[in-house]
Amino acid sequence: MVVTPGIRPVENKPVDDQKRTVDVAQAFRNGADYIVVGRPIRQAANPSEAAIKLQQTIREVFSPSGG
Repeated sequence: MVVTPGIRPVENKPVDDQKRTVDVAQAFRNGADYIVVGRPIRQAANPSEAAIKLQQTIREVFSPSGG
């Protein structure tokens, strides 16, 4: 199992203090089984909305059209 921390949505660039980050889609293309998303959700103006957006991106990555 591959767990990938430091996940940032594309719109979170430039990244804060993280030196190495990838976006959701790239993490899964790189072989992640699980991703860890902390600050982009926790520090969002609307954390619930940020989490839902990330879940939507994950669905798109795994959709038949490939995301």
